[in-house]
Amino acid sequence: MMKKLLLTFILSPAFFALTSANPPEKAKPEALQSWREARFGMFIHWGPVSLTEKEISWSRANSNSKCPNKGPTPVEVYDHLYERFNPTGFNAKEWVAIAKASGMKYIILTAKHCDGFLLWDSKADDYNIMHTPFKHDVCAELAKAAHEAGMKIGWYYSPMDWRDPNCRNEKNNEFVRHMQAELKELLSNYGKIDIMWFDCDGCSNPWDQENTYALVRKLQPGIVINDRLGIGDKGRIIDPWVDFHTPEQTIGIFDQSPWESCMTVSHRGQWSWGGHSDGVKSYEQCLGMLIRCAGADGNMLLDVGPMPTGEIAPEQVGVIKEMGTWLVKYGESIYGTRGGPFKPYKYGVSTYKNKVIYLHILSQLVGKLELPSIPVKIVSSRVLTGGKVTVTQGADRISINLPKTEQQIPDMIIALELDREAKGIEPVNVNLP
Repeated sequence: MMKKLLLTFILSPAFFALTSANPPEKAKPEALQSWREARFGMFIHWGPVSLTEKEISWSRANSNSKCPNKGPTPVEVYDHLYERFNPTGFNAKEWVAIAKASGMKYIILTAKHCDGFLLWDSKADDYNIMHTPFKHDVCAELAKAAHEAGMKIGWYYSPMDWRDPNCRNEKNNEFVRHMQAELKELLSNYGKIDIMWFDCDGCSNPWDQENTYALVRKLQPGIVINDRLGIGDKGRIIDPWVDFHTPEQTIGIFDQSPWESCMTVSHRGQWSWGGHSDGVKSYEQCLGMLIRCAGADGNMLLDVGPMPTGEIAPEQVGVIKEMGTWLVKYGESIYGTRGGPFKPYKYGVSTYKNKVIYLHILSQLVGKLELPSIPVKIVSSRVLTGGKVTVTQGADRISINLPKTEQQIPDMIIALELDREAKGIEPVNVNLP
């Protein structure tokens, strides 16, 4: 096992005075709004584990009884994968270009997952990418490429480290100082970082949350932070300083507070590279997930797992780029919108922006769609996906005669132009008899 190198600055009393004098806050409203308007991001789970085609971290056998992993790969094998990890096909600009071509507006990289391996040049811990044959600071290169392309960048960071014997044990205070040292590097050395994505594992969470949040806010004042640093074995207790919550592998329910569903391209739901036999979800499935997230007023973070070469597999790229082609045509109904005012129902979902409501009809309806009445006047309508509709607005319902289509499409989009802003319309349930 490679040694931990505790940094002297993180152990000093001055550090704790600095954080406690700056209590954590929520994100700046403009930063949170910008993140919400982006709607669609790329999640990247990657590391030496890709050599095995097994799940990141969870495939590692247990070496700490306070941690939940009980994977099939022996510790002495898993912890030495880095020695042959040489992803010479990694190209940060190519990753960013793929994300942009897919219509994604931000990227979150697993800078450190629960297995403790670091994808940056760390002075806090030498179990990192610079001690592989590759010797490239992946975080540095990806942050630079994202900044140059105008793409938001964020780090996934696991506060727990299943490899570190101090985690959750009698030396946990020492472990937390080390954890904060790693965070200081991640948030000090790579320019503007837009998103901090912590994780949890269902066990205890002794991470000095208040000082840790304060450190993150001080180093990156414009950052938004997810909810998982404070989630532990006591259930889903949300710290008051978090900015958004994170349903996993499921579409969030309609909720006007900020949230983001993290989903996988992988057919079997694996986060890291699972081999070509793993398969991918269809374009229609992935697009439907994005639309349903937007219609429920949330974001979607869609995960890819790069191969051990450092390249994103062609089958994953093909699916997400097809989503990007769709977003070029119809992105006005996703980006910058809010979910509603018609809540998700059997027909599909709705989004709105300014004086327009977008109906996303996902259920291959034929003939007529009926919706509850809303307290604004519909002045015109158009079908973004082709054809014409007739809209009749009555006292108790809105009737829409749907256009006939020659072939099935994943989403029929009807735009309803209103006589005033849609903002402020109370969300309504679509449960007409």
